Amino acid sequence: MKQISQVAFLIQARLSSQRCPKKMIRPFANTTLLDIAIDKLIKSESIPNENIYISVYEEELKDIVSKYPVNIFHRSKKSADSEGLPMTEIYEWWNKIPHDYVILINACTPMISVDTINKFVNCYLKSESNGMFGVIAKKNYFWKSNGDFLIDLDKAVMNTKDASIIYEAAHTLYASKLSDIGLGTWMGDFRKNGDVELVEIPERECFDIDYEWEFDLYEKLYTSVINNNISLERNNEH
Repeated sequence: MKQISQVAFLIQARLSSQRCPKKMIRPFANTTLLDIAIDKLIKSESIPNENIYISVYEEELKDIVSKYPVNIFHRSKKSADSEGLPMTEIYEWWNKIPHDYVILINACTPMISVDTINKFVNCYLKSESNGMFGVIAKKNYFWKSNGDFLIDLDKAVMNTKDASIIYEAAHTLYASKLSDIGLGTWMGDFRKNGDVELVEIPERECFDIDYEWEFDLYEKLYTSVINNNISLERNNEH
């Protein structure tokens, strides 16, 4: 088992996104995507504030982070601006923070819940694997590029209830041993059974904002969910 003190919890953000510029600091449901992500980590009873790191370069991002009781990792301009860098330069904190492992949280997935984050953390602490990857369970029909099925043909009756489960990347929660990053490996070797443990994440929490249309649509969805939760809380009080 891993100890919580061994694990860093890290959000990496920048303003140089090409498809949805400055999405981390733009108004989103009366707050920002970065604020939402940091707030969830702080609200988690599983995560000590001193283990939380926000890796940012731009001053606008640092201004947001400074409002919270977390660590700022001062990201380099090269890391924030460049594409196609080696992993050790993208994740330049791998040998600069006093922990053995890292859980990376994607701030572009505002629907992820504190409860799901906690479950992922607890799974990682108990896991013997160095790597962990959040995935979505899909029951659908999938084909390879050559037309071959990727499902159990004995159950293929064109009813998705009977389709075999295939896992899709959730792109929201990741975990790795820090020293593995120094070796050019992120999370682990997916070709080795058990090297990277897969953890199911509810699909409704995995909406990843990459494009402008997603920013607008998910803001409406996020606002609707927040308003519904507030309404439920008020009803429970009466």
